[in-house]
Amino acid sequence: MVQQAALPFKYEASTTSGATAFAGLPLYLELSRVVGLRALVEKHLVPRGDGQGWQDADVVTALVLLNLAGGDSVSDLELLRRDDGVVRVLRAVSCAGLTRQQRRAKMRLMAKPGKVPLPSASAVFRFLQSFHGPEQDVARKPGTAVIVPEHARLQGLWQVSAGLVAAMQQHRPLTEATLDGDATLIETHKAAALHCYKRFKAYQPLNFYLAEWGMVAYSQFRDGNVNCGYRQLEALKRALELLPEGIGKVRLRMDTQGYEWELLRYLAEGRNQRFGVIEFAIGADVTPELKKEVGKLQEEEWQELPREPGQVAQQWAEVCYVPNASATKKDGPQYRFLVTRERLAQQPLPGVQLDLPFPTMQFGTVGTCKLHAMVTNREIDGAELIAWYRKRCGKSEEAHAVMKTDLAGGKLPSGDFGNNAAWWTIMLLAFNLNALMKRLALGESWIDSRLKAIRRNVICVAARVVEHARQVVVRLNEAHPSTAFIQEVRDRILALAPEPSG
Repeated sequence: MVQQAALPFKYEASTTSGATAFAGLPLYLELSRVVGLRALVEKHLVPRGDGQGWQDADVVTALVLLNLAGGDSVSDLELLRRDDGVVRVLRAVSCAGLTRQQRRAKMRLMAKPGKVPLPSASAVFRFLQSFHGPEQDVARKPGTAVIVPEHARLQGLWQVSAGLVAAMQQHRPLTEATLDGDATLIETHKAAALHCYKRFKAYQPLNFYLAEWGMVAYSQFRDGNVNCGYRQLEALKRALELLPEGIGKVRLRMDTQGYEWELLRYLAEGRNQRFGVIEFAIGADVTPELKKEVGKLQEEEWQELPREPGQVAQQWAEVCYVPNASATKKDGPQYRFLVTRERLAQQPLPGVQLDLPFPTMQFGTVGTCKLHAMVTNREIDGAELIAWYRKRCGKSEEAHAVMKTDLAGGKLPSGDFGNNAAWWTIMLLAFNLNALMKRLALGESWIDSRLKAIRRNVICVAARVVEHARQVVVRLNEAHPSTAFIQEVRDRILALAPEPSG
């Protein structure tokens, strides 16, 4: 047996201190300070009442950094606690901006064994448990949809999130905003979790994604067995409440989960006091009644949709369709129904019944086509409307992938509903902080970048942190391609800070 030769390298443990694998992480710490994350937590989060241990702002900041660094469980916080460079930076900045009383309490915490300015796993679990109370222990059982009430502290976290969205409005103001409503499934093996429609245990948050900024306005954490459309108007109203001042007009895009007439009438009749009529495009159910009206269309009424090279040809048409559920009063709002069709690549044999996960319809010489419908109150060209509606599919679904794979939303820490709701919401704080970073500091070319690309080029860069003349210095490799860029990003973040008064 021939022994395989070893490659010419070896590993050795070094006593050199100050090394870090996260040289770009302090940039997010700086940005969080500029947009006032700590102040928002202190203002809006109802105190736990025990008066012991780490402050809420410390734990929220630690969990936001954990998400950004790539951790997906509470135990991964130990990677940051053992990163000597991160610890040195955090220790230096942990008391900045605190009152004398807060500073003394922080110093006492850091004087404990280890002197690590990050909460331990047990401290984090105690923090998460503070989001679960008797009101979250409502009877939840299969076959019964229940919206678990939000804990008062969770409501406070959403005010914190609204503060981050307001910071974006301050620097990149909008007068009109688009909300994309969509739910996502978080598969889990927690004993208390319930089965979703796909027959695995899950939770199913309903998210309202602010398309222009790539941020989440609101997410209602739900059990997996709660239908996507169940009481969705309540969640939408909450999302609208959390939008910052200055936005005067809102539009909504949703798939067929939004096809519910209580919601549609609320939008079309202008029942929201702040925004009035809300324009929308929502996927509609392809019912036998709708198919009957589609069958009355003449072939010349179908128009080609613009397409990119390689895309399948599709046509669209407007249908004169008035569902019984829409009839309220003569002078009520008008609803337009648009349908699209796409010829199946493999046409069924005569007499064969199709069993497909989408509706189909036979169109004479054209053949069998996949059919999709939408309802809207917008008065724009149909092809333009369909293109606008379809933007929802790419961005909101990509956002779900980021939440569950790039960040820690895909791995929930507890069997208690309130704990998991808090974990999910803090993950979204990291999501929104990263959106701020991309638009305000990294630059336009980074807006569409996934977080894994930002980690590779900005966050997970090796450096050594040294303390010299009462200053903390993060020493980057001059030859590294990210060094100059990280320094530029720091300058842009500092430029966002308000000028000192006086």
